[in-house]
Amino acid sequence: MSQWYLSYDGNQIGPFDLSEAVAQAKKNPKGYAWRDGYTDWLPISQIAELSSMPVSVTAPPPATERTTSDEIDFKIFGAEMQFVEIELDPGESVVAEAGAMMYKDSSIQMTTIFGDGSGNSGSGFMDKLLGAGKRLLTGESLFMTVFSHTGKGKGRAAFGAPYPGNLIPVHLKNIGGTLICQKDSFLCAAKGVSVGIHFQRKILTGLFGGEGFIMQKLEGDGMAFMHAGGSVIDRQLKSGEVLHVDTGCIVAFEPSVGFNIQQAGGIKTSLFGGEGLFFATLKGPGKIWLQSLPFSRLAGRMLQAAPQNGGSKGEGSILGPLGGILSGD
Repeated sequence: MSQWYLSYDGNQIGPFDLSEAVAQAKKNPKGYAWRDGYTDWLPISQIAELSSMPVSVTAPPPATERTTSDEIDFKIFGAEMQFVEIELDPGESVVAEAGAMMYKDSSIQMTTIFGDGSGNSGSGFMDKLLGAGKRLLTGESLFMTVFSHTGKGKGRAAFGAPYPGNLIPVHLKNIGGTLICQKDSFLCAAKGVSVGIHFQRKILTGLFGGEGFIMQKLEGDGMAFMHAGGSVIDRQLKSGEVLHVDTGCIVAFEPSVGFNIQQAGGIKTSLFGGEGLFFATLKGPGKIWLQSLPFSRLAGRMLQAAPQNGGSKGEGSILGPLGGILSGD
């Protein structure tokens, strides 16, 4: 059975079964709806399953629902070390983290800006500085880079992942316009997408949630691309469904998902179980994205294996430690 999602003034509700969606649509038909199989959100008045109102294809969408981000096409390449190639029409732009570019056509111009270039923070210098300051709170650079196609025909720019893993493309319009993600997962997005901050309200969640008090919040109606380590899984949590997750394995989740922290069993389990003192609890409804290899875990193992920290330097040698002594190490 298909699950329906409804959107009113940018606020998404659901999931609903068909009967619940019909009842909600009768209460307020001035909204948009989406379910599996749809490529985009559609006005409720144009969906025969939800309304008996005449179909009107000439009526313009409400001003609050019009697209504010550039429409971009893309293609993802690779397996373990992916990159995304974005195709731009003349006048279109994409904004990316500093240092993320892999290559670009000569017709695409690069501009370094304060903040995210979404235009949601006002046009004055202090407004731009405030937007950039929000990024600084998440541990990111004050600056981002805008890639704009100023030539004719199609222009292409590619952006690479910073470490082994997979890229996650998300059309923000299809999930209600907002996504909460970990601080270092954002890679690039269509110009017009706002990259802000999200504060954890509960002190326990902020202190032991793996990402601290502050996470990133992506808002808009365009494409956004995130990076995750190792393999990636996305899962739709039902209303009231709870999933226990290692705090570092969370990549992103919809705002409707409840995020909290729970102690990992008793003292013995917490100290010697190898999974840390706390794990995250994600409660539906909503969609979540998880990664199998957080960068912090990868970096920790590499640090442990470093020779200056006591790691082995003679792996694979028949002589083992003796071989290191003989070789002068």
